[in-house]
Amino acid sequence: MLSVILVFAATLFERFVGYPRPLLNAVGHPVMWMGKLIDILEKRGNDPLLSQERRRRNGYVMLAILIAVTLVITVFISALLPSGPLGWAVKIFLASTLIAQKELGRAVGAVAEGLRSSLSEGREAVSHIVGRDAKELGEDGVARGAIESLAENTSDGIIAPIFYLFFFGLPGIAVYKAINTADSMVGHKNERFSAFGFASAKLDDFANFLPARLSAFLFAATARFSKQMDSDAAWRSVKRDAKHHRSPNAGWPEAALAGAIGVKLGGVRNYDGETVELATMGEGKEVLEADDIDRALKLYGHMLTLTLALLLGLAMIFG
Repeated sequence: MLSVILVFAATLFERFVGYPRPLLNAVGHPVMWMGKLIDILEKRGNDPLLSQERRRRNGYVMLAILIAVTLVITVFISALLPSGPLGWAVKIFLASTLIAQKELGRAVGAVAEGLRSSLSEGREAVSHIVGRDAKELGEDGVARGAIESLAENTSDGIIAPIFYLFFFGLPGIAVYKAINTADSMVGHKNERFSAFGFASAKLDDFANFLPARLSAFLFAATARFSKQMDSDAAWRSVKRDAKHHRSPNAGWPEAALAGAIGVKLGGVRNYDGETVELATMGEGKEVLEADDIDRALKLYGHMLTLTLALLLGLAMIFG
């Protein structure tokens, strides 16, 4: 197990510093590099002229290559780093690049700011963080999309990476991000990706099983200590609604967040021109606005603080 102090330090660094913009502009981001490899392999193995069975097998091969490359690189880097303070500093930085607290908060906050300026700006901001069609969304749809994205990405982008870093070190967090990136790129249930992305979607479901439930627990627990938040409603929503979500994992943090801030998520939306009606999460306010995004972000910020406090406690005990 990687030192808990290292996990705490990486989480703390990413929350308050994040990934340096000059470095992003100069060399990109590790997730972007993973995405480029996935894109290359997808173009080679997902030819529409191939049979569905062949495309599904190629999807397994793509995922295996992606995981193997990620694992080899991160194990090599971990072995190459010196054991002193410099090695620790590099490892803290590398791990922090695969956690998304700062960027997620910024992206969701931009939706609230955009909505307050105009509906078109809100739609533009939310289009960067949701998969649904944003151009026809009203204020309620924009706010709902931002809050749902915040809930789901808290699990996928923060709690899950920390979880795998804690138990499996730098290779663990990197392999998780590779799996999650593959799912986000090819794990769609449409004509193009249903066969090729099958393995990526299933493995991502498995990888997020525990982190999604841990995220729901953290949202509900945080609500207990946050003013104007309802921890009991969060637990009720999780028990009643999470199992009805079409995703085996996304419903857990969504239901917890919805219950805690007193809103109703889910319902009808459009994906790639197709109208889909999802189960509802929560039992509160149904017509949402920018202020509801602010309340969700407030709970999110408190939850990040609780997570850091828990990691610090573990570091003091076991570090």
